[in-house]
Amino acid sequence: MTNRIAFQGEPGAYSHEACRKARPDMEALPCRTFEDAIEAVKSGQADLAMLPVENSTYGRVADIHTLLPQSGLKIIEEAFVRVHINLLGLPGTQLADITHAMSHTVLLGQCKEFLHAHNIRRITGADTAGSARQVSEDGKRTTAALASELAGEIYGLDVLARHIEDQSNNTTRFLLMSPEADFSRRGKHGMITSFVFQVRNIPAALYKALGGFATNGINMTKLESYMVAGSFTATQFYADIEGHPEDPMVKLALDELAYFTNNVTILGVYPAAAERA
Repeated sequence: MTNRIAFQGEPGAYSHEACRKARPDMEALPCRTFEDAIEAVKSGQADLAMLPVENSTYGRVADIHTLLPQSGLKIIEEAFVRVHINLLGLPGTQLADITHAMSHTVLLGQCKEFLHAHNIRRITGADTAGSARQVSEDGKRTTAALASELAGEIYGLDVLARHIEDQSNNTTRFLLMSPEADFSRRGKHGMITSFVFQVRNIPAALYKALGGFATNGINMTKLESYMVAGSFTATQFYADIEGHPEDPMVKLALDELAYFTNNVTILGVYPAAAERA
C-alpha cells in the first residue's frame, strides 16, 4: 500500500481538493492526464484515483466516460466539491491593482460578471492550479489567477476576492476509483450502481432495455450515450441507478437489460454521497 491517491492536474487543483475531502489521510499524487492518474493506480504508484465526471454548470467532463470502462478500475465512492472560485494575487496587491486574470477557459467563463464589473481582462491558462503557479512565478502585480484557496496556499498568493463564480451552485462530481470492486452495503443514503451497456441492433432496443427499470420502480439518475471507436452506428450508454445489484427489483431490471443488450459491465457499486440527499 502506498497511501497515495492520484489526480489529474497540478497541486491546488479542484481534483486535489476532492482528494483532501475524501481521503485527508492520504498523500495526493498529481498526474499530467487522466490516463496517467489511472496508470498510477494500475502500476502500484497509488492506491486510488480521483476522477471528475461532471460539473453542474458545464456538464460531463470530456472523454471521461470513454476512459472509465477501459481503465480496469472500479468505482468505490463518489465525492462532490463545491467549486468556489477565488481571485488570487501576489502578496500585498489589492483588487484595484488587477488588470488581467489567468485561469482555465472553463473557469474564466464562470466568472464573467465579476471580471466585467471590475474591468479585468481574461488570460487563458493551461489549468487552474497551473495558472496560480504561473502568477506566483511571473511576479506581475497586475495579473491574478482564478483558482481554489488551496492553490493560493500552495503558491503563496493572497485571496483578493472570494467566491466570485456567477453560479452559486457550481459543483463538480468526482468518482473514487480502485483496482478492486467493493459490493458491500455501506453509507447512510442508499447505494448507487454504475454500469455501461450497448443495445442490440433491433427496433426500439433502448426503449425495451430500459423498460425493466420503470416496471420495477428503479430510479435511473443518469443516462448518457457516446460513440464507440468513432463509429456512428456503435453507441455505448453509461447509467447510474439507485440501488444495489442484489436488491430483488434491481436484479430483475438488470436481467431485462441484459436480454436486450450485447453486454452490460458494472463499473461500481458505492454509497450515495450526502450531497445527493
